[in-house]
Amino acid sequence: MATRPAAGMPKLSRRSWILIGIGIALLIVLISGSPLLSTYISWQWFGEVGYRGVFNTIVLTRVALFFVVGFLVGGTLALNLVVAFRTRPVFVPVTGSDDPLSRYRSTISRRLKLFGIGLPLVIGLICGAAGQGSCQLVQLAFHGSGFGTTDPVFHIDIGFYAFTLPLILWLKNWLFITVTISFFGALIAQYLFGGIRFAGRGGQLSTSARAQLAALIGLFVLLKAFAYFTDRYELLDADSSSQFTGATYTDLNALMPAKLILLCIAVFCALGFFAGMFLRNLQLPAIALVLLLLSSVLLGTAWPAVMQQFSVNANANQKEATSIQRNMQATTQAYGLTSNKISYVNYNPASADLTPDLVNSDQGTIPNIRVLDPNVLSATFTQQTHGRNIYGFPSTLNIDRYAINGTTQDYIVAAREINPQSLTGGQQSWFNEHMVYTHGDGFFAAQANEVDSGGYPVYAISDSANKGDGPIKVSQTGIYYGLLDNDYAIVGSNPGTAPVEYDTDTQKSTYNGSGGVSLSSWFNKLAFAMYYGDRNILFSDQIGDQSKIIFNRNPLDRVSEVAPWLTVDGSPYPAVVTDSDGANRIAWIVDAYTTLPDYPYSQHESLAAVTGDSLTGVAERGQSDQDIGYIRNSVKAVVDAYSGKVTLYSVDDSDPVLQAWEKVFPGLVQPSSQIPAALAEHFRYPQDLFKIQRDLLSRYHVTNPQDFYSAKGYWSVPNDPTKGGDTATTATTASAVDGQANLPPYYVTAQAPGQSQSEFQLESPLTSFQSQNLAAWVSVSSDPSNYGHFTVLTLPTDTSTQGPVQMQNQFESTGKVTQARTLYNNSKVTLTFGNLLTLPIGGGILYIEPVYIQQNNATGYPQLVDVLAGFNGQVGFEPGLQDALNDLAKASAAAPAAPNTPSAAPSPTTTTTTPSTTPPAAANPSLVQAVNAISQALNDLQAAQKAGDYAAIGKAYQELQTAINQFNTAKDNAGSSTAPAAPSQAMPLRPRE
Repeated sequence: MATRPAAGMPKLSRRSWILIGIGIALLIVLISGSPLLSTYISWQWFGEVGYRGVFNTIVLTRVALFFVVGFLVGGTLALNLVVAFRTRPVFVPVTGSDDPLSRYRSTISRRLKLFGIGLPLVIGLICGAAGQGSCQLVQLAFHGSGFGTTDPVFHIDIGFYAFTLPLILWLKNWLFITVTISFFGALIAQYLFGGIRFAGRGGQLSTSARAQLAALIGLFVLLKAFAYFTDRYELLDADSSSQFTGATYTDLNALMPAKLILLCIAVFCALGFFAGMFLRNLQLPAIALVLLLLSSVLLGTAWPAVMQQFSVNANANQKEATSIQRNMQATTQAYGLTSNKISYVNYNPASADLTPDLVNSDQGTIPNIRVLDPNVLSATFTQQTHGRNIYGFPSTLNIDRYAINGTTQDYIVAAREINPQSLTGGQQSWFNEHMVYTHGDGFFAAQANEVDSGGYPVYAISDSANKGDGPIKVSQTGIYYGLLDNDYAIVGSNPGTAPVEYDTDTQKSTYNGSGGVSLSSWFNKLAFAMYYGDRNILFSDQIGDQSKIIFNRNPLDRVSEVAPWLTVDGSPYPAVVTDSDGANRIAWIVDAYTTLPDYPYSQHESLAAVTGDSLTGVAERGQSDQDIGYIRNSVKAVVDAYSGKVTLYSVDDSDPVLQAWEKVFPGLVQPSSQIPAALAEHFRYPQDLFKIQRDLLSRYHVTNPQDFYSAKGYWSVPNDPTKGGDTATTATTASAVDGQANLPPYYVTAQAPGQSQSEFQLESPLTSFQSQNLAAWVSVSSDPSNYGHFTVLTLPTDTSTQGPVQMQNQFESTGKVTQARTLYNNSKVTLTFGNLLTLPIGGGILYIEPVYIQQNNATGYPQLVDVLAGFNGQVGFEPGLQDALNDLAKASAAAPAAPNTPSAAPSPTTTTTTPSTTPPAAANPSLVQAVNAISQALNDLQAAQKAGDYAAIGKAYQELQTAINQFNTAKDNAGSSTAPAAPSQAMPLRPRE
């Protein structure tokens, strides 16, 4: 037997201490330098926007959690290491001079403080860094209150599940981690210092080692008992069934009782281990542990599986009826789809007719139908607004409504921003990119249902040169905060120096807004130079005491920074709003949501999957991949495009989640009573929320649990037939379009059945489950007086109505359209289909789709050439909306009555006669003149097409249309018996100039 080595650590030399200190300092700088710099920059930014209190609350919470978690894990580990060392055997038997542990034992004994303090400190730092990220969970737990609604199983207020239970589960997990790390730390320490020996038959465990390890195992098992208790509450959010979220029949009748039994067994097992601390052997704890493991297999796994297989599966529609009913009620509550917010209207379009009288008399929908597609016209806005190459617009524009001369109309709206991707040549210097081309200029709007004679938008412009002109006036037109430029800009010039920020070729300006962080101090210059890795910030002579740096310029990012507990909508939009001084300013309106990951029995929805459509990722920012069980559009955020000021308004004061966050950050969110009336007029129902609710309505309109379980009566969100390839050659089956993205919802002004007047609303068709037939039409109002109210038109199941994909197929197989596609889809010009609008009118379903052409070159941009209209199996196709509707009404009147089925609906075609173009001798001179004019126009058209002269093509089409109108007039006057035939050439789309 050998005595244990003397404890204590020899003193280090001064040189050693210096080297260790330098190494530690360098390590600290490497680890904490970047986070500290980012923290300082964030502190400066929060000071700029006036929300430094938010920053302080977040940082203090994170720091507190860092120390609490770090001390819990590291401190417990240190305590167990001390216990293991102090209770080590006095004499440690060795197996010989080659004992492999003696070397490590000696090293540790000489440096007890290093290992006893350093190891727990490192573990504590790692765990503290991981734990500090849960500050939102902790703050909600301390500030949350009740929902006023209880769960159907335990009859506990939902606030417990939303706020308290997540904190309990978080603490439970960290206690498991703490006990586990401490157990292995004690195990290794006891082994190194001889408390555990493997020599001899069966090895040997010292009394102190047995007591310490038994106590730790007992704590672990006791925590497991607590976990069995909390598992019962978690079952209410479980996804045990593929059809619904929540506790199933098996969960309620097998798994939940099993959890209580296992809880009792676990407590007994823990007591056995605690008793083992004082016994000479561990037979009793071992028996208890075996009992726990066996019980968990039999009760927690085998018994529920047997019940599910032999009792539930054969009668699932009946057994699960109660759980499904609970899921229905909870889901509609959690997602704001309660019955008082939805109006269901039975709608049967099978026998509807679109007559000319209906087209002319309708005042609620037809006058407001838009022919401009905001998802197509970005390039048109860019090319036609006569701005420099430095300006641009987002890839998708937006729709809002403005009252002009007492009439409210839909407008395509956009802010003309600085576009750093367009800078070329000498514009791409650091000075130009960051100090000259700093901002966009102007608000642009185009009436959505109007185009000029060339098929282009009619603009209402308010920029630095047109502040007082046009129907929409803006006092400050500078766009320093927008969607295109996310890089920093340095603004503000010193007194006595000339402005350098570009407005026009002859005019420069200096930013005088409240946005930006001062660069007057050398320290700030150094900090930002290090943050961006750009030494020019530090050494540029152009940066003076009045200079400021503007960064974090995207309105979505600014809202997310100010209120990180909010989930922002992916489609912000600009609006002209009146501030408190009466000035009209450009501001970005951002919809924001409060969410919860779980809500008892509420269906889980994936934000990324459900909100994705044909525009997401291309024109809109997609949502993160997270599951939610509760959502409310409780906040509208307004970001000033010039100053960057962020203002949050509550639009749902009753939301318990918002109420909790208002307690965490007092004064951050303004109450709904503070919303200016002029601002509320521009609020839109948010798209991402509507997509989630649309997906849920496709299933949760079914009220019978048995039908819900069997998916009877389900609807589907249709694919976007205008995206993802040539839909004319695609079979109209569900499987054929599975690779395409969902149809986006569209903002329209319309008067649907059940609505007393026209409303600005977000609409979407829904098709039958796994079918392309139209099953329902869903819209939600954005009007302040009816905001958030749904209208759902349900179509009968015994007749078939064309859905969007079927209508698009018919559009593209129509004779005139196929001719146009042949003409335009070439190396010179491309034909593009715009958004397919679905509108209930006259007892039927009206489809409207604009058609655009665009030259295939760098300067080409879309122009409207024609409009497609579809109604009850008939198609209208003309250059303007009114003409297309008239053409459709004539086709509907001439068509024989037919069942409203996609297969039976004939595709209207255009036929032409082919007699000679030479008129008879007795022909009317007017007819002869018209025929000759048609022939000449056709010749001019062919020559222009061969030459690729786009302007000449447009001119030839206008001449051709004029000649055809003259021919028809002369023929009507002369009578059909003397009328010669027009030249035999099919009429394609008529483009604009």
